[in-house]
Amino acid sequence: MSGDMTARVSVVVPSYNNASFIEATMDSILAQTFEDFELIVADHSSTDGTWERLQRYRTDPRVRLLRTQTGGGAPQNWDRVTASARGELLKLVCGDDLIYPDCLRRQVEAMDANPSVVLVAAQRDLIDARGDVLLSGRGLAGLTGKVSGTVAARHTVLAGSNIFGEPACVLVRREVLQDAGGWDGRHPYVIDLATYVNVLLHGDFLGIDTALAAFRLSSSQWSVHLAREQSDQVIGFHHRLAHDASGLLSRTDLFRADAKARAMAYARRLAYIWVGRRMHATTP
Repeated sequence: MSGDMTARVSVVVPSYNNASFIEATMDSILAQTFEDFELIVADHSSTDGTWERLQRYRTDPRVRLLRTQTGGGAPQNWDRVTASARGELLKLVCGDDLIYPDCLRRQVEAMDANPSVVLVAAQRDLIDARGDVLLSGRGLAGLTGKVSGTVAARHTVLAGSNIFGEPACVLVRREVLQDAGGWDGRHPYVIDLATYVNVLLHGDFLGIDTALAAFRLSSSQWSVHLAREQSDQVIGFHHRLAHDASGLLSRTDLFRADAKARAMAYARRLAYIWVGRRMHATTP
């Protein structure tokens, strides 16, 4: 990409106290086989040396480094870094996750072959702090290939969880994201899921049943209180969506979806306990 041209894809990273992992995240993005992208990082006033570690990337012409003022939580930094993007397509990658070398190529090709698709999602691996794979090929709940966005939205609601995965798994059309209102912070724990559904109400979905990203599990995700709060916010999101998108969900759908969200929170707690024990058992 020459300096006077807009990149096709904007990869945006909202970093916050990711010093242990930010270089692995950056290196995974810069190693893409698809080359027509820009990489924008907005660091949310980190205090652990994240900003200092990012400086080694300053001379790469694909990279722009920004700082975000303290306050506003994740939504402020996600909005800040996304507002600086100029590409037709956008991928947000959190500052401790990874994307695999063919991630952008595979997802851009899917978009190009299907102009009606507004959001592409791929499966992902779950990794620990050392980058070892704990669980592979997770996500999508069987929703692969192209389907209407409303079908995909209903599918994730009835699953009671985010079947599309974390932002690193997803590529969206940036203008559609803007038209849908940007990142939806009304339910902060499900900001990604709520935003995906808003986007999917504007077009089709395509799922790729291959792991193209990795989500890093951490001990902060094992909290029972956090899991309960997340399920409460998932349920709040369900009811808001039912109100805003008339006809998408019936009363029976909501009852089933809310029950599934509570069950998934319980299952997630058990899974994190298992993962936590496994990680501690393998720590030297």
